[in-house]
Amino acid sequence: MTTRSMDRRAASRLEMVAEATLRHHRGSAQKMRLVIDQIRGRNVNEALAVLRFSPKVASGPLEKLLRSAVANAVHGEERIDVDTLFVGEAYVGPGPTLKRVRGRAFGRAFRILHRSCHVTMK
Repeated sequence: MTTRSMDRRAASRLEMVAEATLRHHRGSAQKMRLVIDQIRGRNVNEALAVLRFSPKVASGPLEKLLRSAVANAVHGEERIDVDTLFVGEAYVGPGPTLKRVRGRAFGRAFRILHRSCHVTMK
């Protein structure tokens, strides 16, 4: 094998991406970003440890999402070793907001916003 073919193989191995998406999670994107920023760029095993022992409520669904992404990578077209995986891209976007009205004093109305978010891990 020449060096070029080895470089192409290494480049194709780096480009293998397993993706998992969590949509319509009932929690704000701001709170989810606090936890996502802690695991971005880490090894999968380290990220799972951080999520497992994090006191944030958002860490539970993110742990489940990360396990789903790992399963997608392992059972994909090419078998991948779990120890070599890391969290490459992870981002959170706002989802639809449920708007509710609560009555206040003197006949006024107060709007309550139930926020949701979409999370993507690659």
